[in-house]
Amino acid sequence: METTVTDIAADCAAAKKAARTLAFASTEAKNHALESIAAGLRERAEAIHEANAADLADERAQDLSAALTDRLRLDSGRIEAMAAGVEAVVALEDPVGEVLETSRLQSGIELSKVRVSLGVVAVVYEARPNVTIDCAVLTIKSGNAILLRGSSYAERTNGALA
Repeated sequence: METTVTDIAADCAAAKKAARTLAFASTEAKNHALESIAAGLRERAEAIHEANAADLADERAQDLSAALTDRLRLDSGRIEAMAAGVEAVVALEDPVGEVLETSRLQSGIELSKVRVSLGVVAVVYEARPNVTIDCAVLTIKSGNAILLRGSSYAERTNGALA
């Protein structure tokens, strides 16, 4: 199996740069990106299946428990459920810029509490390839960049999903 080596510092710098763009992305742009992800899941379902089958056939996966193997496995129904989940996120209101409360200080200054993007989110997760999509979609919708570190058991599947 081929291992991908990356420069974490460079990945973090790239994510930070992307976060600045995502923080100011319009709702329409974010939703378009999410719709493209849903369409891509459906269009690339066969390639995702092939990558997942290779992960499941890997000798390291042979010693996994039945429960962990099940979490690793992606079938057509699960891929469609991921795509439908992405579309459900598209339908949500954009949280960025939502005014939560306002008040006026004694000095006359108006103070507002507004939702903003965090910046960069990092997620390390087990052999659950659906998390790749779930986390990426939620961070895009909320105007954040993400660094994902999935399990090596799902390396090929995560690559196909990405």
